[in-house]
Amino acid sequence: MTDVRRVLLLTHTGREDAREVAREMCAALTAQHLVVRLMESEAADLQITSESCSEGVEIVANDAVHARGCELVVVIGGDGTILRAAELTHGDGTPLLGVNLGHVGFLAEAESDAVEDTIKAIVGRQWTAEDRLTIDVSIHRGKELVASTFALNEASVEKAARERMLEVVVEIDGRPLSRWGCDGVVCATPTGSTAYNFSAGGPVVWPGVEALLMVPLSAHALFARPLVVAPTSTLAVEVLAGTEGMGVLWCDGRRTVDLPPGARIEVRRGKHPVRLARLHAAPFTDRLVAKFGLSVEGWRGASERRRRGGNA
Repeated sequence: MTDVRRVLLLTHTGREDAREVAREMCAALTAQHLVVRLMESEAADLQITSESCSEGVEIVANDAVHARGCELVVVIGGDGTILRAAELTHGDGTPLLGVNLGHVGFLAEAESDAVEDTIKAIVGRQWTAEDRLTIDVSIHRGKELVASTFALNEASVEKAARERMLEVVVEIDGRPLSRWGCDGVVCATPTGSTAYNFSAGGPVVWPGVEALLMVPLSAHALFARPLVVAPTSTLAVEVLAGTEGMGVLWCDGRRTVDLPPGARIEVRRGKHPVRLARLHAAPFTDRLVAKFGLSVEGWRGASERRRRGGNA
């Protein structure tokens, strides 16, 4: 008797193309004797029932422990859907395999025009898992811990009112670094370096580099440069007590916490990495070129130069 193989299927059900891919994948996987687990709200959106795919569909409550007992989480949508999947499965170590239907889709591994190949890879277990560093975020007011959460991409402290700047002082490893009047501060991971961090002018950091990033947003200060620190460092942002109005903390653009004057936000390496399933061994450089449409015209490379003989 063989063990039952299960995958959790998460879909951006607000998109018709995503729903079509999800139905196709559900039918194909169950036909290969895999059990497909669906959240009940998504199953309703997909018009899938346990009976519609014989005995291969397992529908669970929305508030259930979603990925327990699953070998893989298949995510159909864009990066936002993958971030939602990371939130739903945080801490259980189940790899996420993204099928991109978004624009850039930096976190996704497969494209929607290669669904058949992706299904074959899932059935044949032809994938590897790659751990991505996360950050744990805690919000304090005085001695009180107000809230705690995590992020795969970034935690951003931002002004809540358009007409007012946010007054903050930033700290690295328990020592004050600088005071900024700014629109906000982004604390990012290497995975998030191509997201908000990138738009804010921060560096692109290869996923294999273990580091934490801090980037000020429109800071009025002489020293307001992007920072790259050790993964063992602790970053802190304090909203100064005299600041007018509120700030807001955003984590991965999904979870928010209001920040009154005097709030302190601490960011450190997360206890639980997020595991991404990979189908290809392509270097991160190739991913950058493909996702951003970068021009590499004229490149010959070391092997071509050697073939031609030196500098010829």
